[in-house]
Amino acid sequence: MEYRRLGVTGMKVSSISLGAWLTYGSSAVEFKTAEDCINTAIDNGINFIDCADAYAKGKAEETVGKVIAGKDRTKLVLSTKAYWPQSDDPNDRGLSRKHIYESVEKSLKRFGTDYIDIFFCHRYDIETTTEETVRAIDDLIREGKILYWGTSMWDARYIDEAVRIADDFRAYKPVVEQPLYNMLDRHVVEGDLEDVVSDHALGLVVWSPLAGGVLTGKYNDGIPDGSRATQFEWMKDNISPGRIEQAKGIKAIADDIGVEMSALALAWALNHQNVDSVITGASKPSHVLSNIKALDIEWTAELETRIEEVLKNKPYQSSRSATDPDEIVAL
Repeated sequence: MEYRRLGVTGMKVSSISLGAWLTYGSSAVEFKTAEDCINTAIDNGINFIDCADAYAKGKAEETVGKVIAGKDRTKLVLSTKAYWPQSDDPNDRGLSRKHIYESVEKSLKRFGTDYIDIFFCHRYDIETTTEETVRAIDDLIREGKILYWGTSMWDARYIDEAVRIADDFRAYKPVVEQPLYNMLDRHVVEGDLEDVVSDHALGLVVWSPLAGGVLTGKYNDGIPDGSRATQFEWMKDNISPGRIEQAKGIKAIADDIGVEMSALALAWALNHQNVDSVITGASKPSHVLSNIKALDIEWTAELETRIEEVLKNKPYQSSRSATDPDEIVAL
């Protein structure tokens, strides 16, 4: 396994991490399978496990908590998030001081631990001042319940504002952003976000590095029965003819150099200078082992050029807003 510093912090995360979105705690993956996946990840050096309170309405955190019970907690990096509504209660959502405090307490109980390594603000909350959010998180860090914090799918201007406010109050700054990023969805990172992350020396841990499965090649010949695209209507946005054409081009390169397509896609994302870890999903232990193969790929200028030739046409960009409430099921 390869380990990278999280931004400019001294903490190191495995460059391949394991995410619980759409898998653990849901009907999609039974507990025993989830347990096998998480244990396979840990046994192979993955130390970073990413969750959120919104994943299966807290059951993902509970599943991870049950699996890691009895393991050496100090060898794991656990992250979780808050923002999305968790009930009909008007205060059970957003990034207010009240909700952040209560959400963190609930997450700690589900994990069965007394601290969270990385706490992410799951989206920007337009109804709460950035100052309130920053100062609430700072207090939780000083209480020892959170070690580091970051943002997820925040616009560059809001990240810049959070850093400035933290400086003003001598509060702990965000150290990482968690954006969508893969070969087919480059627009979220490449541009303003890339600049602000570099300016403030933040790390990136990216989600959906396989573009919802498109970069595994499983949709190259249509949507197979039982795939996630048959379960989630919004995932069909990922399977446009243009994206499949690009995926086929990447598959041809992978076949030519004798590597798995998914591993090549992960290696591409890891080649970005600001990316510290790629968050991968796994509904089978074999998926974990396949993802780790990305670290065996020798990255060369020639390989990058070949990939850029395939991706040279402007990539498809989803019309879904990063702040669309419907995206609670999408991240």
